[in-house]
Amino acid sequence: MRPVTLFPALLMTATLLLASAARANILISIDKSTQHMSVSVDGETRYVWPISTGRAGYDTPNGTFKANRMDADHFSQEWDNAPMPHAIFFDMNGHAVHGFFDVKHLGRPASHGCVRLSPEHAGTLFDLVTAEGMSNTTIVVSGRTPSSRSPKVARRRAPIAPAAETVSSESMQITPQYGQPLAPYYSRPAYDRPHYGQGYYGQVYQQQQYYQPSTRY
Repeated sequence: MRPVTLFPALLMTATLLLASAARANILISIDKSTQHMSVSVDGETRYVWPISTGRAGYDTPNGTFKANRMDADHFSQEWDNAPMPHAIFFDMNGHAVHGFFDVKHLGRPASHGCVRLSPEHAGTLFDLVTAEGMSNTTIVVSGRTPSSRSPKVARRRAPIAPAAETVSSESMQITPQYGQPLAPYYSRPAYDRPHYGQGYYGQVYQQQQYYQPSTRY
């Protein structure tokens, strides 16, 4: 008669169940409206951090996701090998929560769709998910991306020309206009006619030609 081996099998199953029950549930809540992330462990809020979600044209998708892949030293294959330390991927389109070294933009949308954290906070979150397991980690993305409010640019107004009836004749200097008939001979300027009393020494006076410019602009 073979010895009963049921007890060791039951003991192993109980151990696995206890180990599974000992793991905490992690909820990562991402609010695009406030650009903040809260991390709760078994319903108790443990961390609240500033983030950067996708900017205009690269919106971070809303929804409820499960962490599906982790990479402590990831580089983006799409954006010139940009470093993405402590990346936790949460959908099938490559969106992840990861660290980012340019922390000055945290608190407003600035990424290409991922959720950026400071490198220190990303490392803390990565260690927490590693300890508790990806299957126990839920990521919820909600809210709306704030619209960029650029300052209004002042526009100059074109100067308004005075109405024709308001222009006084004193403010206008009337000069001989091209195409207008010439004044009588003796009312012309001196350069246009010979000076009386001055001889020509046999030269024949030739009247100055009237210049009429082209009307082509």
